[in-house]
Amino acid sequence: VPERPTLGNTDYAFEMAISNIRYGEGVTKEVGMDLQNLGARRVCLMTDKNLSQLPPVNAVLNSLAKYSINFQMYDNVRVEPTDQSFMDAINFAKKGEFDAYVAVGGGSVIDTCKAANLYASSPTSDFLDYVNAPIGKGKPVTVPLKPLIAVPTTSGTGSETTGVAIFDFKELKVKTGIASRAIKPTLGIIDPLHTLSMPERIVANSGFDVLCHALESYTALPYNMRSPCPSNPINRPAYQGSNPISDVWALHALRIVAKYLKRAIRNPEDREARASMHLASAFAGIGFGNAGVHLCHGMSYPISGLVKTYKPKDYNVDHSLVPHGLSVVLTSPAVFAFTAQIHPERHLEAAEILGADIRTARIKDAGFILADTLRKFLFDLNVDDGLAAIGYSKADIPALVKGTLPQERVTKLSPRPQTEEDLSALFEASMKLY
Repeated sequence: VPERPTLGNTDYAFEMAISNIRYGEGVTKEVGMDLQNLGARRVCLMTDKNLSQLPPVNAVLNSLAKYSINFQMYDNVRVEPTDQSFMDAINFAKKGEFDAYVAVGGGSVIDTCKAANLYASSPTSDFLDYVNAPIGKGKPVTVPLKPLIAVPTTSGTGSETTGVAIFDFKELKVKTGIASRAIKPTLGIIDPLHTLSMPERIVANSGFDVLCHALESYTALPYNMRSPCPSNPINRPAYQGSNPISDVWALHALRIVAKYLKRAIRNPEDREARASMHLASAFAGIGFGNAGVHLCHGMSYPISGLVKTYKPKDYNVDHSLVPHGLSVVLTSPAVFAFTAQIHPERHLEAAEILGADIRTARIKDAGFILADTLRKFLFDLNVDDGLAAIGYSKADIPALVKGTLPQERVTKLSPRPQTEEDLSALFEASMKLY
């Protein structure tokens, strides 16, 4: 495989794998019927402490009660999960012997539930067996998993559509994850009513994740330039590089972000904007879940993992944390200025969608134009002024670079290869934005 010669053993095919998706105001009330239709006897409901008191979880509980679904609730999910918090959820799942899962929350909850389902379905596996190489063994998932219904309450990760689960690996102070089509939810229930309870900064930071998912997947290395070509389709990675189908979803998501994100942040009563961003999150998820992301995400993992004292507004947490969307977007001006020399026309197209006037633009200036457009976008939304504003200094750059190096699953999808010196320069350029 394949018969014909390929350039330096690059891939020649790509796959589209997404969860089933159902969208509509109030559609959460159907979840009890779905579980009944699946013949579920013992259901695990996962959420976090904050959400357990809020309307989205209430809507699920009412539906489970109405259809007499037998369930146990796990509400101990950690916002920005760690290997330990994953293990806690996995142990709960193993003990419960569940035959279906429901995750109600943002990416942290849905990712934790994916991991719990995987390891409960493969009880003899070591935790590192499925964790991405080079940190884990990155083994393909060959065991059948139980049905998982994901009910997202934020408009960011798109985790309801993807086969990826991200966590902080505490010992190494880096974020990594598990990536396999096998762990994607069976069904994503996208109910825009759940976005109405989101505070302003959570709307902003989750929206920045959608923005970067769209930009990174659209500018990623094309699928037929990624190597090696797998010897068996089970080894084809979930993140395959940009391709003609993911491009459609990435660009559409970017247009929705350009039109609605500022409105969704500034006015919690703007139901059209909040509903549109909820759908954009899923659209971008379909794009990046198959194409992958690259440097903004690769560099974001140590930014989150090495956090010192930063506590963001609107997040009710007892630990320091850099919200995922914020950690991703702070490097975006520097990253796209760096990658634009490859496929500059795609960078210019993205800048135009985000509001830049490119009528007289020169193609060689694409990176600067997109970087300036992003800076203006972030400034308008009162985003912290670079990495320095969230507690980092130049002295931290070597540690940030060291934390980026193991993220090959995503950094290798950058259209432009990067050295350690390049990464240092990108972190330095991201210390201050305005």
